[in-house]
Amino acid sequence: MSGSPSRGPVPGPGDPSPVPPVRSRPPVPEREPVPDPALVARLRASGCVFAEDEAALLTAAAPDAAALEAMVRRRIAGLPLEHVLGWAEFRGLRVAVGPGVFVPRRRSEYLVDRALALGRPGALVTDLCCGSGALGLALATALGAAALHAADIDAAAVDCARRNLAPVGGTVHQGDLYEALPGALRCRIDILLANVPYVPSGEVPLLPAEAREHEPLTALDGGGDGLDVLRRVSGSAREWLAPGGVLLVETGARQSARAARLFTEGGLTAEVHSDAEEQATVVVGTRPRS
Repeated sequence: MSGSPSRGPVPGPGDPSPVPPVRSRPPVPEREPVPDPALVARLRASGCVFAEDEAALLTAAAPDAAALEAMVRRRIAGLPLEHVLGWAEFRGLRVAVGPGVFVPRRRSEYLVDRALALGRPGALVTDLCCGSGALGLALATALGAAALHAADIDAAAVDCARRNLAPVGGTVHQGDLYEALPGALRCRIDILLANVPYVPSGEVPLLPAEAREHEPLTALDGGGDGLDVLRRVSGSAREWLAPGGVLLVETGARQSARAARLFTEGGLTAEVHSDAEEQATVVVGTRPRS
């Protein structure tokens, strides 16, 4: 699952970590155009926190005044900025996104960082619940010559991921978790990324409207305690990981201890890693070599 500039960060109740944050400050164009103050005022009035940055991005992306006005109207109507632009920045890469596709959150860069610390060139990487394919793309790009497979249950996400992963030779499959993967990958995966949905069902209504209304519920709702999909991923991971292979899953801080227990119940060793600045928590499970 990472995000977009926002109409203000909306934490979850008590512990903000289970709810993917609404988006961080948007990237500023290298040659930043000077946005029209009236445009900035319109965006700010609609609730955009980083109105100046968004205005600069929209102005840079629009080929003419009519296109700019159409983009601004879509943004003011509540469409995520990334869907208006057609891309999101993730770990220095421009990742294509579109209507109905989960926008990668900046906090998920930490998951890629943890995977990079464990990876090696030529590793067989698989990205489950891939959405746009941002995590697999970032990891494969940083590792160099990684063989990459990705899968998602949503057709729009699969189409988007195929566009993003084609340049790195990635193969994208449509289906429900491991059911989507070729059987030949069993016991061969070195790095298994699974940015599963982990928002508890009762907290989904607390998510910002950008997420609730424009991103697929399957990418957000993790069930009663937020761990339903993680249970399925961790329970079968050992069958797909190579000896010494690792599973990395993002979760909320208050869910991490339960998530780690699920990993050990699935036959993996488990470690929890956190980045306080990004409010990111990653559980890493390793298949023993013997």
